[in-house]
Amino acid sequence: MRTKQIMLSLEERNELEQFSKKGVHSVRLVNRAKIILALDSSNGEEPMKQEDIAKQIGVSRQAGHNVKKDFLSAENVVAFLQRKKRETPPVEPKVTGEIEARIIAMACGEAPEGCARWTVRLLAEKSVELQGVDSLSHMTISRLLKKHKLSLI
Repeated sequence: MRTKQIMLSLEERNELEQFSKKGVHSVRLVNRAKIILALDSSNGEEPMKQEDIAKQIGVSRQAGHNVKKDFLSAENVVAFLQRKKRETPPVEPKVTGEIEARIIAMACGEAPEGCARWTVRLLAEKSVELQGVDSLSHMTISRLLKKHKLSLI
């Protein structure tokens, strides 16, 4: 099976060289730029072998192969050198807009019987009780109130 060769234009090559030498970038992205520069065969020379690239840059052969595949599928050099944005947060937030509104309304309302005022811990307990959330930290309540510039004092 014949693999595709990487043929960089002068502009692309300069962009990759500048990226790998100047500025503050993550090591992962700089290594990606260096791998593509090593695989470039536009100057008429034979590209480096995967094993040699792996030793020189300090990555695995598979990483080199994956970078080459990513580069060939990227729209342009800029897109290749940017991290992919995460589509969803790592953990879904427990407090949705509706629950947030209920907590704020509760905090602005009367304190429960037997209490002089609301506390963040009391709000967290009542929120779990009334909102159907399995658990809620008092710190979550504190951040929520701070975000809306509300104070319990």
